[in-house]
Amino acid sequence: MSQVLSTQPLAAQAFVSLLRAHAAATRQLNARLSADHGLTISDFEVLLRLGQAPDRRLRRVDLAGELLLTASGMTRLLDGLERAGYVDRASCPGDRRVVHAVLTDAGLDKLLEAAETHFAQVDGMFRARFEDAELDELAGLLGRLGGNEPANCEPL
Repeated sequence: MSQVLSTQPLAAQAFVSLLRAHAAATRQLNARLSADHGLTISDFEVLLRLGQAPDRRLRRVDLAGELLLTASGMTRLLDGLERAGYVDRASCPGDRRVVHAVLTDAGLDKLLEAAETHFAQVDGMFRARFEDAELDELAGLLGRLGGNEPANCEPL
């Protein structure tokens, strides 16, 4: 049994490295976003997704799916953003069962303010460790795990 645990397949080693890198980067970037803008990475991701959406609105259930959150997790996240005035709740005129999350003007302002420093921090973190060719390769390799659509990090 100890031999199984001490010799992991290469794929398992890569996966553990990915998890550790994600945790370390998330911890560092989350601390900076919180200190600089009062947002968590999850808050920022909600604002970004809404900022990219047509009319700055998405069905709450679709937003939860994009962020890989449960309905209750999405509700807790949106409640804080609603209290801050960054997101509003809107019903769908065609289907009263559908509820949208809508990015407010204050939310867009907060997103634009936070995006400038957050993306600079991400860029600094990665450029301190990787050359351009390595970043290109890393993006391609990780993209194969998460889908092949290009990441869009800019609000509309």
